[in-house]
Amino acid sequence: MVVKSHGFRSRSRKILSRHPRERGKIPVTPRLIDYQPGDYVDIIINPAVHKGMPHRRFHGRTGRIIGKRGRAYIVEVRDGGKIKTLIVRPDHLRPSKSVNKRVFNRSYEIYRPGSPQASYQSDRE
Repeated sequence: MVVKSHGFRSRSRKILSRHPRERGKIPVTPRLIDYQPGDYVDIIINPAVHKGMPHRRFHGRTGRIIGKRGRAYIVEVRDGGKIKTLIVRPDHLRPSKSVNKRVFNRSYEIYRPGSPQASYQSDRE
């Protein structure tokens, strides 16, 4: 019997495919946007660009820019109760239009190591 593959893009047939009218040339505009640390971005994967692509579990998530590494940006994203750091190229980022920035910011501060809330919670335990 053949062993099932568990590659980076496994089980992503629907999420990493584009609609017929979106296919074709890759637009230049997303690469020209200059993000600053502290900006909120939505991670929307462009399946035509393989470089700097985050894992499909982060597709649709909102994160915060914390720096730049080469052409890519360092983005912090909440994944459950943890904060994960991703290195993502600007082809897969969009400026966030989310309303829940305050909620993200508040939970970000609670879970961030060294924050007053985190030290207060660790003192109580």
